[in-house]
Amino acid sequence: MPRLFALDQGFPLPIANVLRDYQTDATLVSFAEIDSRLPDLDDREILLALHHHSRPWDGLITTDNSMLNQAPELSALGQTKLTLVVAMGAGHNPVKASGLLFAYLSRICNLTRPDRGQIWQLKAGNIMPTEPESALARVAKHQNVDPDELIARSRLDDE
Repeated sequence: MPRLFALDQGFPLPIANVLRDYQTDATLVSFAEIDSRLPDLDDREILLALHHHSRPWDGLITTDNSMLNQAPELSALGQTKLTLVVAMGAGHNPVKASGLLFAYLSRICNLTRPDRGQIWQLKAGNIMPTEPESALARVAKHQNVDPDELIARSRLDDE
């Protein structure tokens, strides 16, 4: 049975809706579909609204990490046993936040438990490119071959 998560306004619905058909681990419902008043509530009130809602919510997915520093919100999270998923470091980039969410959503759903609250902080580091020569040196070391010899054997013909 898919998990049921409320999705805050930090995630673009067109992306979530397109991906809805390709992931079956969770049902993601926007705040607007749940209750138009949710965006105006403070974080603790949102958690309580989900907890007392007629649908059995598993948790909240957000880009707002301020909850992680607020004792009342963290206490409410523990008492309601909801799962909080926070796309960290996405800033105001909803595409990055969506990518983080969908990269981890299956694992989150598999490990979410209704008997305890959980916090998932989704992060992506900044990556840097690797030079082909460095990759070839790594391959040469793995093959126990001289890097120059491996490069010479692997070079393209002049044609």
